Amino acid sequence: MLPLVVNAQYVRDLSFENPNAPASLMNAQQPKVDLQVDVQARNVAENVHEVALNIRAEASHEGRTAFIVELSYAGIFSMPPMPLDQTRAVLLIEAPRLLFPFARSIVSDAVRDGGFPPLMLQPLDFVDLYRRQVLASEKPEDMAQA
Repeated sequence: MLPLVVNAQYVRDLSFENPNAPASLMNAQQPKVDLQVDVQARNVAENVHEVALNIRAEASHEGRTAFIVELSYAGIFSMPPMPLDQTRAVLLIEAPRLLFPFARSIVSDAVRDGGFPPLMLQPLDFVDLYRRQVLASEKPEDMAQA
C-alpha cells in the first residue's frame, strides 16, 4: 500500500451554464453528453503535490446546448520520495481515483440544481487516461516538476 496522504481537497473552480433556459428544461428527451476529463499535477513543496481533476460535460439536444458544467476539483497530497516514473503514476492514477467520488457528487448536484436530472458520471479508468497522457506527451521532462 502506498503511503499517499490526502492533506486537503477543494473546489478550485465550478461553473454551470444553462444557456437555452427555459426551453432546454422543457425537453423530456435525454440529451447527448460530451465528457472531457483531464488530470494535472504539480509540486507545491518538498514531497507535497497538488493534483487537479478537471471535468467538463456539455449536454446537447438537436444541436442546441442544454447545459455545460465544468469542475476543477483538487487535492493536496503528501508522499515519500520515489523515482519520477512512480511519482507520476501515483499522482496521475491514485490521486484522481481518490478525488473522483467527490468530484462526481459535485457535478451531479450542480446539474440537478440547474434543473436537469443529476448527471451520474460512470467510474473512470485513470490507468488508461494516464497511458494516453504519457503517449501524447512522449516527453518525460514535462512532469519533471511533479
